[in-house]
Amino acid sequence: MTLRFLFLLALSATCLLATPGAQIECSLKIDEKTSVPYLRYLPQDFDKSKKWPLLLFLHGRGESNGPLASLKKWGPCRLVEEGKKLPYVMISPQCPKTAWWSNDDQQVILESLLAHVQKTFPIDKSRIYLTGLSMGGFGSWELAARNPTTFAAVLPICGGGNPKNGPKLLRTPIWVWHGTTDKIVPIRKSSDMVLAVKRAGGTNIKFTRLIGVGHVSWPKAYDDPKVWEWFDRQKRSAPE
Repeated sequence: MTLRFLFLLALSATCLLATPGAQIECSLKIDEKTSVPYLRYLPQDFDKSKKWPLLLFLHGRGESNGPLASLKKWGPCRLVEEGKKLPYVMISPQCPKTAWWSNDDQQVILESLLAHVQKTFPIDKSRIYLTGLSMGGFGSWELAARNPTTFAAVLPICGGGNPKNGPKLLRTPIWVWHGTTDKIVPIRKSSDMVLAVKRAGGTNIKFTRLIGVGHVSWPKAYDDPKVWEWFDRQKRSAPE
């Protein structure tokens, strides 16, 4: 894993009492001025003697405007809150209202958080997964491009990125979702990224266009059992 600015790694992290099968509120101190709040989920049968896959979930813009618990409204956080048992260590950080996931400073924070989690828990480095919706979709495209040897699979939903990053993403399994009538983030944002990866030689990328669906397309993705089956099949053959 390429983690620029690794020296920013926090020396202190705080969490409420850990309970396997539940999402607990945590905070990681990056430096004297910066901390990142996040939800942490451990599988119901979590055992420190085993290696576990890691899922990083990046929320959308709306969930910056509220308490950390507001992340439970959508995505994998919602599924867990409703009782779904995910077989991953799941980390769901919250982006500040004044920032954007794809900004460089937030990308460095996400890299630091990933490194912290891997030092704290027995993570299977060949099975680190990334997903995000809307603003989190943009953040997912960017983080995957910055760390092309890290993620075993990436699921960006109604997001977009820089097509110049196509060559950095050609070896990463990617499944893109977007509604065709999205008026907030036009579907061409995803189309351009898919085309860029394919033009760079990437063949392990697929694109689900949700006909007649607007911006709130993520329930269709996360509620589809095939998405989770797809994640579970992905594994990096030579983890860094």
